[in-house]
Order: sequence, then C-alpha cells, then structure tokens
Amino acid sequence: MGILSQLLIFHLLWAALVFCQYEDYDFEDEYGGEPDHQLPYYFNPNTQAEVPRFPFPVECARECFCPPAFPLSMYCDHRKLKTIPNIPSHVQQLYLQNNNIEAVPAGPFTNVTFVREINLSYNKIKFHMIDHGIFAKLSNLVQLHLQHNELEEFPFPLPSSLERLLLGFNKISQLPGNALEGLPNVTMLDLCNNLLDDSVFKGKPFSNMKNLMQLNLCNNKLQTMPPDLPPSLRHLSLENNSISHIPENYFSRLPQIVALRMSHNNLQNIPPNTFNLPNLLELNLGHNKLKQVFYIPRSLQHLYIEGNEIENINVTLMCPTLDPLNIHQLTYIRVDQNKLTSPISTYAFFCFPLIRTIYYGEQNVTVSRSTQLRTPVFRRFLTPEEFQEAEDNRETLNQETEEDHEAEDSYFHPYY
Repeated sequence: MGILSQLLIFHLLWAALVFCQYEDYDFEDEYGGEPDHQLPYYFNPNTQAEVPRFPFPVECARECFCPPAFPLSMYCDHRKLKTIPNIPSHVQQLYLQNNNIEAVPAGPFTNVTFVREINLSYNKIKFHMIDHGIFAKLSNLVQLHLQHNELEEFPFPLPSSLERLLLGFNKISQLPGNALEGLPNVTMLDLCNNLLDDSVFKGKPFSNMKNLMQLNLCNNKLQTMPPDLPPSLRHLSLENNSISHIPENYFSRLPQIVALRMSHNNLQNIPPNTFNLPNLLELNLGHNKLKQVFYIPRSLQHLYIEGNEIENINVTLMCPTLDPLNIHQLTYIRVDQNKLTSPISTYAFFCFPLIRTIYYGEQNVTVSRSTQLRTPVFRRFLTPEEFQEAEDNRETLNQETEEDHEAEDSYFHPYY
C-alpha cells in the first residue's frame, strides 16, 4: 500500500504540473516574438476545430493536387478538365479555374460540407448547366469565383454565408428581384463586364445588402446612377458606362464612400456639393465631358480629371475656404488631355499645401492638334534622392505616357 500511495501522490503532482502548464500558456509567447529554433512541421488535424478527423495523407481526386502543407485545399486548375472531379468531404478551398468545364452538377458535391472557397473562373459555364440550388446547399461557402464564364443569368440561389461573389466578364443582363435578397453577408460584389442596363434597378436589388462594402459595375450599359445603394458602401466602380448625370444629394446616403471611379462616362456637369463626402480618398472622373471643376472634400488625396473639356482650373470652386486647422489632403492631380493653356494658379498651393504632383501631359487645345504645357509634370517636396534622379534624367521624369496610368484606370481589384 505504501508504494501504491507514493505512486498515487506522484501521479497527482504530475497532473497538477501539466494543468498549470496549460493555465499559464500565453499566445504571445508563440506569436509575439521570434522563436529560438524552428521545429519541423507536422500536420495535426485536431487544430482544425470545424473539420472532422480524417486520415493522413488526405484523400484527393486523382486529377488534382492536394499539397501536404495545405491539406484542406485541392488544386485542379490549368488541367484542361471538362468535368468537376469528386470532391472529398474535408476540402475547404477548391481551385478549378482555367479549365474547360461547362457544367456544375450536384454529383461531385454530394459529400461536401466544409468548403469555404470555390474558384471556377475562366471556364465555359452556362447558367442552365448549373444544377439548381447546388451552391445554396454549401452552408459554409464564403467566396465564389465565377468570372470569365458564359453565364447569361445571375446564378441564384446562393448560400446566406457568402461574403464575396465575383461574376465579372460574363453575359448577365438581368438581376432577378429576389436574387440578392438572401445574401445579407456579402461585402464584395463584382459584376463588371456584363450586359446590365438600367432595367436591373427596378427591383432595387442592392438595397437589402446591409454589409456591402464594394460594388463593381464597370463596363456595362448603365445610363443612370444605381439607386438605393446601402450606406455601408465604401468602393463604387462605374467606369465605362453611359452615365450622363449624378442626381443632387445622391451621395448623402453613402457617407462611407472611400473611392469612386466613374471614368469613361458621359458626365457634363457636377452639382456643387456632389462630392461633399467626409471619407473620400480617391475620385476618378477621367474621360468624361466635364467643362469645369467642382468642390472636392478635404479628405480627398487623388483626383483624376484627365480626358475632359476643361479650359481653366478654377481653384476657388474646388476650395471655397481656407482652414489652417483642417487642411485639404490632396496630393495628386491628373489633368492631361483637357484644354488647358496655362498651369493651375499658384493659389492652389494655399488650398492644397500637401500637393505633390500635378500631371499636365498633353492638352487638346484645338481639334486638329494637341499641345504640351511648358511644365508637363509639376512635382514638389522631392527627397534628395528624387531631386538627383530628376537632374540626371530630366526627360524621363517629365514625360509620362498613357501606358504609365493604365493600372490607375483599371477597375477595383475584386478583393477588398
């Protein structure tokens, strides 16, 4: 009995030591600093709380690749697949982009429970070849890529768990009234490069999307501003449409807008306080038909008004008052391809003390020819390194081409 008692006491002390070890564990010890040494990595399925136990190595479709370092992902992209392979039940990320897939049947998804992301972009999928309700059954799906396919209709129904939906570069012309009603968690919706016109707004499809933060509607056939957008919106992309007018007070319901892109439309006049937005950082109205400038908010940092018909930059319209305690944050203006004959007034530097670059480029002074202002690019606050570079290579510094700005004119990256 004495030996048993001693063993019992030793066992209790050991258990107490282990318990105290977990009680004192601090996550900062693991994630807050550099480890003393790198331990070899072993996959532990128990670390994935939402995923059931499964054998290692994990099951994988023979047409695909399931890397041991990412056991919850299955890579089937760029393999000339015409059909979707059977998907193991544990898969959370499924990559099927850049194939020749034409249909999305229910069969391969029979046992799928935990999938969170599906990428079916760059395929040949048509709406009528998607089994009805196949996506709606995936209750954990967060992100769905269907851009660059042949969808003629919006692929509903979809699961309420969805947060990011990418449908750009399809042939969608209608948004059924109930298509977006069951998507309260969507924060990003990309519908660029489709066939949408103003008729899609009759059912106010976006009004109930209370968490929508980014909406891409560029390269469609819109003639009016989309009505009843949710106040949560921060990024709005409307480039390459035929919008000719912004209703007065349109943005009063959208106080969170950070970036607005409306280049390549038919805008002619801007109501005085249209862009009186407290959080606006980027405004792109290039390649419209504007004849004069407009008020810009103090928060704005980048302004693009190239490719318009502006003959004179009236700084007073842009900046009616000076407030030393609340200065304008503008740092960059692009005004090339207008009808300017002289640089912007020096008064601009009182209104915009942080201005760093004004890109004048070539100006369309007459119909038959373009001309270049004496200062195609104005820069200030150069660092010593930048100044030396400008002195060594003045021509390169002062000649910016249209290609230099292609990235700036592209629509929002479909990840917010």
